[in-house]
Amino acid sequence: MAALPDLVVREMQSADVGARIDYFHDATDEHLRTMGVDRGLLPTKEAWRARIEADLARPIRERTGYALVWELAGRMVGFSATDQIEFGKQAFMHLHILRPEERHAGLGAEFVTLSAAAFFRVLEIERLFCEPNALNVAPNRTLQRAGFRYLFSHETIPGPINFRQVTTRWVLERPESR
Repeated sequence: MAALPDLVVREMQSADVGARIDYFHDATDEHLRTMGVDRGLLPTKEAWRARIEADLARPIRERTGYALVWELAGRMVGFSATDQIEFGKQAFMHLHILRPEERHAGLGAEFVTLSAAAFFRVLEIERLFCEPNALNVAPNRTLQRAGFRYLFSHETIPGPINFRQVTTRWVLERPESR
């Protein structure tokens, strides 16, 4: 997959946090359901910002999350965040395109590929997992196109803002480890 020249993946900064939070708070109920997110479990914007800002202030090895911004032609179009980080071993990745009109445009696999390379480098991990809602076709196809390998599907509550759902777990191994 050849990188597009106007596609940039960079570390999320404090100035980007509002767009990340607004993505969830401003999403339609239908979109939240598709992602497996329960609106009632979303932290307030203020509490969420405080938590992310505190995490950004820590050294990378001590963070609970690490996030990247996806830009197209100099404009933020999405982001990818990790959690459940075991520095030097593994992390779980999430991927989001901000605006509905920019979803399904075919850029997701390229952004995921660039993000995975950054996560492997910065977090020094051997494995990168992603576990989207099994009924959310777009991220599952994107992960497959980006070279992730399907592991299994199971019923779980994947995170603190999610309801119980069936998810598919995908893995990408560090290129040198394959």
